[in-house]
Amino acid sequence: MVKRAVFAAGAGHYDGYEQCSWETLGTGQFKPLEGSQPFIGEKETLELVSEYRVETLCPADKIASILHALIEAHPYETPAYDVWSVMTINDFN
Repeated sequence: MVKRAVFAAGAGHYDGYEQCSWETLGTGQFKPLEGSQPFIGEKETLELVSEYRVETLCPADKIASILHALIEAHPYETPAYDVWSVMTINDFN
């Protein structure tokens, strides 16, 4: 659901390929506080859940729309994400 949304918004294209991503299974930890509306878990109870970290490439001119698509499609109140600049060998020639 979330990957489909970010791919539809323009993420995951690289050198003649589409829907490219890297996924790592891990354990997420959080404790919902008063005032939160957790998708998973109970308020004031520490939760440990299996989650996937998904990394993909995004063109700079589409980052904002891709992030909006991610936030809209993700079930969590506030999904975690990072934006990094990626360099290739062509950037050094």
